[in-house]
Amino acid sequence: MSNLYSALFCTFIFISSFTAYAQGSDVPVKTIPTLDVQRYLGTWYEVAKYPNWFQKKCVSNTKAVYSVRPDGNLKVLNSCKTAEGNVSEAEGVARQIGGKDSPKLEVRFAPAWLSFIPMVWGDYWIIDLDGQYQIAVVSDPRREYLWILSRSPQIDRKSYEDLLQRLQAQHYDVRKLELTTQTEAK
Repeated sequence: MSNLYSALFCTFIFISSFTAYAQGSDVPVKTIPTLDVQRYLGTWYEVAKYPNWFQKKCVSNTKAVYSVRPDGNLKVLNSCKTAEGNVSEAEGVARQIGGKDSPKLEVRFAPAWLSFIPMVWGDYWIIDLDGQYQIAVVSDPRREYLWILSRSPQIDRKSYEDLLQRLQAQHYDVRKLELTTQTEAK
């Protein structure tokens, strides 16, 4: 099943690479100025996302755990609970694009032997991050994907509303956001 998931993800990245600025805005996506990767490591709970095909089976408890791999890249372990009550996991690799404090990363969930193909790498740009590294927003240069992440399973309403205003200022359609059910304790 994970090979099918990888193949589908690769196909999707290939197709989406030809649809730049698909969200109707030719205003470039703005990332945060710098990223301290060491502070970004650890567990992030998904608060909300743009619906996407590769998370369709996820119904709750979606989270990502980031750690450093021996080669200096990041291990990404995504997990969620399915409607059947099972935990679905996908392990990937992330690498920074640019300098050591770049907020632009690429992520790959395809098998390592496909890593030489550019289309298997998806953009993972951090476009919003609070100073305490507790709430983050991840997207891509085409505004096709959007994830709101938090160090805790829920965030307070005011922080979420302020974040939505910043996303609207970046030309994101916040009406497309789908809240994620989190039933796990931190």
